[in-house]
Amino acid sequence: MAITFYCASGSPPAWRVWLALEHKRLPYTLRMLSFSGGDLKTEDFARLNPRKKVPVLTDGELTLYESIAIVEYLDDRYPDAGDGRLFPEDLKARALTRRLIQEVDHYLAPAVGPMLREVFYKPEEERDGAVIAAGREKLAAELRLFEGELRGDYLVGPVTAADHALYAMLALTVRADLKDPRTNVRGLIGPKLADWMGRIEALPYYEKTYPPHWKPV
Repeated sequence: MAITFYCASGSPPAWRVWLALEHKRLPYTLRMLSFSGGDLKTEDFARLNPRKKVPVLTDGELTLYESIAIVEYLDDRYPDAGDGRLFPEDLKARALTRRLIQEVDHYLAPAVGPMLREVFYKPEEERDGAVIAAGREKLAAELRLFEGELRGDYLVGPVTAADHALYAMLALTVRADLKDPRTNVRGLIGPKLADWMGRIEALPYYEKTYPPHWKPV
């Protein structure tokens, strides 16, 4: 089967799928789409995903969207590929992996969403400092919880889909510091999470998946 992966630079859900593809060492064709260029609004893309969001993956006759569905499909379809399972075979570890991903998607992402919208989509003079302050407070609480989840080098034994999900969301959040020093996300990251981020960034496939528009020109 021929895999095609539709991505957009800097999207945390798309990034976790990209990391999964590289972790599994699967051959694929990358289609890098542009948010600003309107690529996600075209009729052609809507035929792949009527919600007009990335990521989307096609594998032969299958077309699939929603990042966790894609990562679970890749893990089940190609269980022995690459560097191993992203959802552990052990039932308890697999459940923990799923729970952590849900916490990223349903708690961490909504907690920082308003703050990131202020920083990334508004000029400095229009940003609401109260929204940024509230976002920092919510982020700090979430990061304390995730700091407590790190019992080893990674969240659940070896690298899992939970590590990819948390890292992609946290890396985007850290980018806010470049736009507005009031966010000071780096200052909220505890020592265990900081070391964990370094281990993710040292993975052999990390640089290949790094968002292209984040790279210095």
